[in-house]
Amino acid sequence: MNMPDFMEKFSDLRGSNSMVDYEWYRSFIAIYKHNSVSEAAKTRMMTQPAMSQHLAALEAEVGEKLFKRISRKIVPTERGKELYSQLAPLIESLDMATMNLKGASLPTLAVVKIGTHHEFFNAKILPLLHKLNIRTVLEFSEAHQLLELLKDDKLELIITSQKVPTPGIEYLKLMDETFVIVAPESYAIPDAMDRAAIEKWLSAQNWLSYGLELPMIRRIWREHFKKRPLLRPVHIIPNNDLILRAIESGAGLGVLPTYILEHAADLSKAKIIFGELKVNNEFFIAYKLKHKHVSPIQEIIKILYEHI
Repeated sequence: MNMPDFMEKFSDLRGSNSMVDYEWYRSFIAIYKHNSVSEAAKTRMMTQPAMSQHLAALEAEVGEKLFKRISRKIVPTERGKELYSQLAPLIESLDMATMNLKGASLPTLAVVKIGTHHEFFNAKILPLLHKLNIRTVLEFSEAHQLLELLKDDKLELIITSQKVPTPGIEYLKLMDETFVIVAPESYAIPDAMDRAAIEKWLSAQNWLSYGLELPMIRRIWREHFKKRPLLRPVHIIPNNDLILRAIESGAGLGVLPTYILEHAADLSKAKIIFGELKVNNEFFIAYKLKHKHVSPIQEIIKILYEHI
């Protein structure tokens, strides 16, 4: 679709109302794809309240709800589905045209679409971007969503903490990550306790968790105490960087990967406790076998192995 055709269709979609913000459309599409305001906010590097404001403003312009909540996720209404079918190809065309305009005066570089978790990107990949002689398009999402995007050829390379055997996709182990229990620096930790006493003490503390299912907390209990944790977290915060900030403020204990601590601006506000109660996880690079020998992908893999 050329630019004049796009502008004509875009104007038709807006009708006589000129108050609609283009960014509202982009936020709507992100929410539609992820069935979640919070996940959409992460992918757009926005706050959740700002994303919610975009959606509320667009719904006010449309005059009806675009999503409805079912269980723990949101799904599009019929009007939402209709609007998405109209918007998606138009926004994609505009984004592509914008990228082409911006890149017209730049040296020609290969483009690789990469997916990972935003916290891993912030701590491990962001410092390496200057080493890449490649243009990248980043997608931030959870592991299962990244795999689906890779399978659908919407991403060419993902860095993920889950290895799900899938025909046509190859995994390479990138690194181990270690999860530890972290407490506010001011916490007084009892000395000379046996394993049963440690478990009892930990169970009595306030906990922060990444999710209701207690990811990694559950693994620590299973591996070191041989039982399920009987905990009810005081706060569920699906962001490890923010969990660390909450711990630093004294909100409670949490389980975090050590790379989050290494990346922290101030290590004096939190501390690792009971360091022997740790669990390990693996990070993998994954790509389609048909892309295995593509030079830009091999260059990215080489740099990751050299510096992570």
